[in-house]
Amino acid sequence: MRKAGLVVGETLEVLRAAARPGVTLLELDAIAEDSIRSRGGVPSFKGYHGFPGSICASVDEVVVHGIPGSRELKDGDIISIDCGAIVDGWHGDAAITVAMGSVPDEVSELMRVTEESMWRGIAAARLGGRVTDISHAIETYVDSQGDYGILEEFSGHGIGTEMHMEPSVFNYGKPGKGAKLQRGIALAVEPMLTLGGPEVTTLEDDWTVVTDDGSWAAHFEHTFALTSDGAWVLTALDGGEEMLGKLGVPWGGH
Repeated sequence: MRKAGLVVGETLEVLRAAARPGVTLLELDAIAEDSIRSRGGVPSFKGYHGFPGSICASVDEVVVHGIPGSRELKDGDIISIDCGAIVDGWHGDAAITVAMGSVPDEVSELMRVTEESMWRGIAAARLGGRVTDISHAIETYVDSQGDYGILEEFSGHGIGTEMHMEPSVFNYGKPGKGAKLQRGIALAVEPMLTLGGPEVTTLEDDWTVVTDDGSWAAHFEHTFALTSDGAWVLTALDGGEEMLGKLGVPWGGH
């Protein structure tokens, strides 16, 4: 899974550099597929329940599952890029949100809070704890930072030999509930926040999820495994050592 995670992490860095005004979502998708395959992986999204792309490319008010098409990015947009890869039958899954040029301060703050809440959630994972400890840490941090919509219909998930496995990892809830956090459990943590309400609609293509109020959204995700030493973030290039260190929690990638 670390091999698959590195394929995803490296591909997202390639896409972060490639995403700029004038580039189409289809061009980013092609870059992603080439990056994944050249690193020995297979795109896990392509063909998944009929999804046509190697990435989900979600711009502005599109929260998740945006289908890569002919839309060109423009200055002031934000794009959430979700990427998955399979190596030797094992999955990695991660997402980033990237701003095109300058965006309003509230949008930059939305991105910061979303990413930070993801790390707070991962940092809350402890051996013997419960899955909703992660959920509660995300919600508590988000609520402390302002009035953001937390998507309730979509969640993180278990991951391993399949991309989506039990348990679900919601981004809100009371602690101490759900599956026990045991050594070796692998989870994808992915907060999705909006500048407005949490209500969303899936468009007629059966994939694209947009906010009902037209507010912009951000999405960050990492896959981590829980070891006897702590969380090892399999899709982070440094395994999560820097960010977990800043939060003062043990790092499991030793």
